[in-house]
Amino acid sequence: MTAADPVAGTPATDGDPHLMVAGTPVARYVLAPDLDATHGPRPYLHPVRTLAGVPVTDALPADHVWHLGASLAVQDVDGTNLWGGRTYVRDVGYTWRADHGRIAHAGWEHRSPDRLDHRLHWRDPSGAVLLTERRTLTASALPGPPGSTPAAGRDGAWLLEVTSTLTAPADRQVTLGSPATNGRPGGAGYGGFFWRAVADGPPEVFTAERDGEETVNGCDEPWVAMRARAPGGPAYTLVFSGLGPGDRWFVRTAMYPGVCVAFAFEETTTIPAGTSRHGRYRVVVADGELDRATAATLIGAAP
Repeated sequence: MTAADPVAGTPATDGDPHLMVAGTPVARYVLAPDLDATHGPRPYLHPVRTLAGVPVTDALPADHVWHLGASLAVQDVDGTNLWGGRTYVRDVGYTWRADHGRIAHAGWEHRSPDRLDHRLHWRDPSGAVLLTERRTLTASALPGPPGSTPAAGRDGAWLLEVTSTLTAPADRQVTLGSPATNGRPGGAGYGGFFWRAVADGPPEVFTAERDGEETVNGCDEPWVAMRARAPGGPAYTLVFSGLGPGDRWFVRTAMYPGVCVAFAFEETTTIPAGTSRHGRYRVVVADGELDRATAATLIGAAP
């Protein structure tokens, strides 16, 4: 049995919940996608929309089919590829390998229109559990940009918050890596909380102090904004925060539009046995082209 998807207007399984802000559907959470293992199957948010209905995520794009909206994914988890696509092998380059795992929903803790809380298992190709995760996603309204009025309503912004606790087994540590830590040059330290955006042409990316992909990629500024225009539609702005200790921003604008809180940008990250890695990622989703001051204000106003 299927139900109409109020976000995309396409069939969705009854198991796909949606996040709402004041009665407006803003994101669909695809819980258990039926995808080939090479796509890195995992729960993901898509489509995500502004309050005015502008789409701001892409999924299964032709250039990188394994990019799935907004999700958590790492290319090297103790040798298992949980990102999808080819694996970067030192001194060899990108190679297709039978090393793809899956991040699977393991049970609900809470489910409501503005908050989704569940348990997940990060599994290797054999199905063995590499990491367990507790993840909560919330959606809430934010004040509109300066100059807007309450009557404008849908010209405002909303906040997505994703909290994640990754826990290693009691008997062994788990190491997270990336193409960069496996030898790829060019700042390709991706893997973590990743947002594949949708844009009509290369978007603009900036921080409080930097502009452009070359200067933003690899930095550790408190927040990063991406300003873009939806294909055939109006402009939107995303403002990201949430770097943890040792994390860096991975950003692409020329090749494709994407922003990532990268866990292993230059060096691998180890989760010691029986311990956890905590993350809190916040994204302001706003209609229109926000300037630097407004982006800073909105992400600063987020609780």
